[in-house]
Amino acid sequence: MIFNSFAFFLFLSVVFVLYWFIVNKKLGWQNTLILVASYFFYGWWSWMFMGLLLLSTLMDYAYGFLVASPHRKKAKLFLWLSISCNLGILGVFKYYNFFASQLKDGFDLLGWHTNPVLLNFALPIGISFYTFHGMSYLFDVYYGKQKPVTNFIDYAVFVSFFPLLVAGPIERAGHLLPQVQKRRVFNYEQAVSGCRLILWGLVKKIIIADSLAIYADSIFMSFQGENAFTLIIGAVVFSFQIYADFSGYSDIALGTARLLGFELLSNFRFPYFSRDIAEFWRRWHISLSSWFRDYLYIPFGGSQQGKAKAVRNIFVIFLVSGFWHGSSWNFIVWGLIHACGFLPLVVLSRNRKHVNDVVAQDRMIPNLKELWQMLSTFAFVTFAWIFFRAPGLSVAFHYIQKIAISAITEPMQFLSLPVYGKEAFIYIVFLVLADWWLRRNERELRTFRNNKLRMVTYFVLGLLCFLFMEQKTSFIYFQF
Repeated sequence: MIFNSFAFFLFLSVVFVLYWFIVNKKLGWQNTLILVASYFFYGWWSWMFMGLLLLSTLMDYAYGFLVASPHRKKAKLFLWLSISCNLGILGVFKYYNFFASQLKDGFDLLGWHTNPVLLNFALPIGISFYTFHGMSYLFDVYYGKQKPVTNFIDYAVFVSFFPLLVAGPIERAGHLLPQVQKRRVFNYEQAVSGCRLILWGLVKKIIIADSLAIYADSIFMSFQGENAFTLIIGAVVFSFQIYADFSGYSDIALGTARLLGFELLSNFRFPYFSRDIAEFWRRWHISLSSWFRDYLYIPFGGSQQGKAKAVRNIFVIFLVSGFWHGSSWNFIVWGLIHACGFLPLVVLSRNRKHVNDVVAQDRMIPNLKELWQMLSTFAFVTFAWIFFRAPGLSVAFHYIQKIAISAITEPMQFLSLPVYGKEAFIYIVFLVLADWWLRRNERELRTFRNNKLRMVTYFVLGLLCFLFMEQKTSFIYFQF
C-alpha cells in the first residue's frame, strides 16, 4: 500500500473514522487501533515480513529494560548485544549478498573459485527505518534520556506507526513516545493543516516526481547515445525528482500523523536553497543526518578532539550514510563525495555558518553571493546524485566520462534545449517557486486569504493528482 494510491486513502478514511468516533474514549483503544492499522498497512506489502517487524520490536522492547540497568558495565554489555542483534538482522537481509559477492570476487583474484549461497528474496521494506527507530530508543535509555517503556503496545506504536514505518522520518523516543502515551483530542486546525500537507505531498510526488522520473529514467537508460547537455539535464532532473519524491512522502507522512493528532519530526527544509554542503545536510533527510550526528559522530568525539579526529569522524559518518542507503559501491562513493565536500568547511571551522538563518531572510530575492552559493552547492549535490542514481559504479563513471568527452567534441549542443528539458523545466520551475514562497516555514503551507480562490486551488490540485495517479510509482526511499 503506497501513499499515492486509492487503497491508502480508503484505509486512512476507515482508520480516521474508527480512531476519532469509535475508540476515542480511551487511550489504550486508540493505540491498539493504531498498532493494528500499522501492521495491516505493513502486511499489505508482504505478510511474510510482519514477523520480522514484530521480532525486532519485541527484541528492542526487552533490551530496553536490560540497558537501563544501574550497573553501567552490565548496561553497556546489553547495549552492545542489542546493537549486534539489530545490525545482524539488518546485515543478513540487506548486506549479506553484497559481502558474499565481494568475498567471491576477492577469492577469484587469488585463484580460489567459490560459489557462495545468495539470499533470493526481496529486501524487507522499511527495515533500515524501523531498525534505527529501535536503536535510537536503546541509545536514549542507555544515556538516561528515556525511561524504559513498560507498556508494550505504546512501544510497538512508536516503532511501527504507519505514516513513518516504511520511509521515515526516523523518530526519537523522547519526541514521539510522550505523544503515544497521551490521549489525543481532535483538533480541527491540526487536521486541516494535515490535509494541506497531504495534498502538497501528493502534488510533489504524483505530478512532479513521477513526471520527472519519465525523463530521468529515459536519459539514464540510454545515456551512451546522448550528448553532454542532455546528460547534464538528466542529472538535474533526477535531483529534483528525488527531492520531490522523498520530501513529498515526508509531507504526506507528517500530514497523516496530524490527522491522528501527532506531530512528527521535520525531514526536509528546502535543501536546494542551501549555501554550502553543511547547510544542505541540515536540510536534507534531517532525521537520518541528525541520527548519525547524535549516535555516531558525537559519541566518536565529534569535532571536540581536534581537526584530525573531526576529519576521521566526518569520513566515517558519510561512508556509513552511503552504505545505509544501499549495499553497492556507488552509494559508498556517493557518501565519500559528500565527505570531501564537507571536510573543507570543518577544517576552516565554517561548517556551522548557516545554522538557523534562511537564505534571503528578509528579502524577496537572494543577492548575487547567495545565488552563487546556492547554485554551486546544487551543482555539487547534483554531481553526487549521478552515483546515487546509476545502477552501478562503472555506469556512473561512464556517464560522467560521456559528459566530459561530448562537451569537448560537440560544443554547439549547449545552444539548444533537449526535448526532455522543455517539459521538465516547467515542473522544476513550479517546484522551485513554490519552495521559495514557503522557505521560511516548511510546515505551514501559506494559503490564499480569499476563500473562493483557496478552494479553487485545492480543487484544481486535487483533480490534477487524480488525473496523474495512473502513472503512480513507489517512492524511491522505499528500497532503503
